[in-house]
Amino acid sequence: MTRTPAYLIARVQVNDWDRYREYMKHSPRVIAQFGGRFIVRGGETAVLEGEDDGRRTIIVEFPSLEQAKAFYASPEYAAVRSLREGAGTGTFTAIEGYDPAAWAEVVTASNALDPPPA
Repeated sequence: MTRTPAYLIARVQVNDWDRYREYMKHSPRVIAQFGGRFIVRGGETAVLEGEDDGRRTIIVEFPSLEQAKAFYASPEYAAVRSLREGAGTGTFTAIEGYDPAAWAEVVTASNALDPPPA
């Protein structure tokens, strides 16, 4: 049985870049300990719909939702997270990814449809 990857999505308003950069130095080590890797870590954005809220976006892929939750609840991350305290505020959400086999099925079904009228 293959596990569906999961993603930790963080949206952070950074208030103190010096402190936040210190947190950024230490977080990769702990993320890797739990099988995670950065998919998005800040970077240029292009708002395609809606308003830009100015927050930094971080997406970390983990092998499973269980691993993402274990990372966030770990004492190792708690120590690193303390470096971020007061440097910014944000929302951290872990979400299960979409099964690649299910994706192939829905694309096949979608391709069989007539296109909507222009």
